[in-house]
Amino acid sequence: MNKHEKYMSEAVKTALKGMNNNEGGPFGCIVVKNGEIIGIGNNKVTSTNDPTAHAEVTAIRNACKNIDSFQLNGCIIYTSCEPCPMCLGAIYWARPDKIYYGSNQQGAANIGFDDAFIYKEIDLPYQKRSIPFKQVARKIALEPFKKWTKKQDKIRY
Repeated sequence: MNKHEKYMSEAVKTALKGMNNNEGGPFGCIVVKNGEIIGIGNNKVTSTNDPTAHAEVTAIRNACKNIDSFQLNGCIIYTSCEPCPMCLGAIYWARPDKIYYGSNQQGAANIGFDDAFIYKEIDLPYQKRSIPFKQVARKIALEPFKKWTKKQDKIRY
């Protein structure tokens, strides 16, 4: 078994453990840095009533806590399934070096986890999305942005 299969096997074990414990869907993820697993996560959506508690998000949270950083530079993510749009965004914000995934979008869709509609929604104009988007009170909402630009002790990311 090569190193990628070894790490993917760990992600899959995490998925199976979470699924068998009725924590959520059949997804698992690990974060590796310098050959060491620094983060682990499985889907916990139904057990925590948190729609953002996907395997990748929980693994990223765990890894960042363990290394005391909000970035995963120098890390590799192994996830049992190709990330959904939300997890893809979280991965990009975390900035790991590379992602390896096992199953793909079609495999997830085949068992009832179809994210294709979200990918389609992203490209639609706001007024054509299935959940309406409408900008309001922009002037009020700009206040934190204006103050952020002047903040001297901010931590950039």
